[in-house]
Amino acid sequence: MLTNEKTSKYAWVVLSASCLFLLYDYILQIFPSVMTNELMHAFDINATKLGNLAAFFLYSYLIAQLFAGPLIDKFGARICATIAIGLCALGSLFFSLSHLLWHATLARGLMGVGAAFATVSYMKIAATWFPQRLFAFIAGLLTIPVMFGALFGAAPMAFLVNHIGWHQSLLYTAIIGFVITLFYGIVAKDKPKNKCLTAEKIDYAGLIKLIKNKKNWYLTIYSGLAFAPLLVFGGLWGNPFLVEAYHLNNTMAASFTSLVFIGLAIGGPLFGYISDKLQNRIKVIFWGTLLGLLCLCIIIYVPHLPLSLLALLIMMFGLGGSVFMLAFAMGKELNPIGFAASIIALINTGDAIFAAVSQPLVGKLLDLTWQNKIINGVHYFSTNNYKIALLLLPIYLMIAIIFLWPLRHETIPADHTSY
Repeated sequence: MLTNEKTSKYAWVVLSASCLFLLYDYILQIFPSVMTNELMHAFDINATKLGNLAAFFLYSYLIAQLFAGPLIDKFGARICATIAIGLCALGSLFFSLSHLLWHATLARGLMGVGAAFATVSYMKIAATWFPQRLFAFIAGLLTIPVMFGALFGAAPMAFLVNHIGWHQSLLYTAIIGFVITLFYGIVAKDKPKNKCLTAEKIDYAGLIKLIKNKKNWYLTIYSGLAFAPLLVFGGLWGNPFLVEAYHLNNTMAASFTSLVFIGLAIGGPLFGYISDKLQNRIKVIFWGTLLGLLCLCIIIYVPHLPLSLLALLIMMFGLGGSVFMLAFAMGKELNPIGFAASIIALINTGDAIFAAVSQPLVGKLLDLTWQNKIINGVHYFSTNNYKIALLLLPIYLMIAIIFLWPLRHETIPADHTSY
C-alpha cells in the first residue's frame, strides 16, 4: 500500500498526465486560428463556414460533455480519459487527410468528443488526489497546460503551416496525440490506494437535485459568457484581426494572441490563491472580469496602440479573464463531493455552448459587413468589419458580470481555506 508521502508525490504524476491531455486539447482548439486563409482556400468557404468548421469541435464537445461527468464519476478518469485522448488523435489524423469540407467537419467533431473529457477528468483527479483546501489552487493550475497548448497551437503551428503545410502539420499533431494516449493509460490512476472516498452514491435523484440548484446555473451562464471571449479572440478571430489592424504577419499575430493564454496561466493559480486568502471568490471574480472587459475594449477599439502596450493589454485580458476558473471551485463547494465531475461538466457545458455559438456568430457578422472584396481567393475584411463583429465579446462580459449578482453572498466553507 502506498504511504501518504508516496501518494502525495504520485498525485503530481497523475495530475501531470491530465495536464498533457489539456495541453493537447488546446492545441486542437486553437490550430484553426493560424490557418484561416489556408482552410478558406482549401475548402472554398466564407467566414461563416470557417467559424462553423472551427466550432464543430465545440458542438460535439457540448454533446459529449453531457455524458462526460457522469461517465467519469461512474467509471473513473483513467479509462474515460485514455479513450478520449485516442479519439482526439484520430480526429487530428482524419483532419490531416481531409480534402472535402464534410470530412474535415466530421474529424473536427471527433476531436471535440474526446476533448470534452479533458477538463472534467483533470478536476476529478484534483478532487480525489488532493486535499479540499487545495482544490481552488490546483484547479487554477489547469490554466498552465492550457497556456502551453495554446502557445504550441499558435506561433509554432503557424511556423509549421508556413513551411510544411497544414496537412502535414496536423499529421504530426496526431502522432503526438497517440503518444500522450499511451502515456496517460500507463501512469494515470483514479485515486490513491490508501484513500477511501466517502462520496455520495451517484444516482439520478442526486443529479436532478444538482440540476435544479439555481446557483449552479448562475455559475454555468457566468462561466460560459466569461470564457467565450477568451476562446473566440485567442482561438480564432483575434489572429486575423491583428493581422489586419496592425499589419502583422501570421506568425507574429499568433504570438500576440497567445499572450491571452499566458495571462490565463498566470491568473488561474494566482486568483485561486487570492480568493482562498480573502475567503471570497465572488469579489475576485467581479474585479477580474471587469479588468478583462476594460482591456478587451481598448484592444479592439483604440487604434494604433504601441505594440508593447498591445501585448501587455492582451496578456492582461487573459489574466483578468482567468477568474472564470473560480466558477469550478464554487460549483464544487456548493455540491456533494460525489458529484464533483458532474457539476464541473455542467459548468463546462456553459463554456462549450457560448463558445460554439460565438465563433460562427462572429464569422456571420463579418460576412454581413463584408464589402465584396476578395484577395487571393479569400474574403477580405477590414479593421472596421472586425470591430463590429467583435463587439459581441465585450457585451458577453458585461452580461456575465450581471449574473454574479445572485451569488454575491456566497462564501468559502471553512475547511477549504486553510493552507
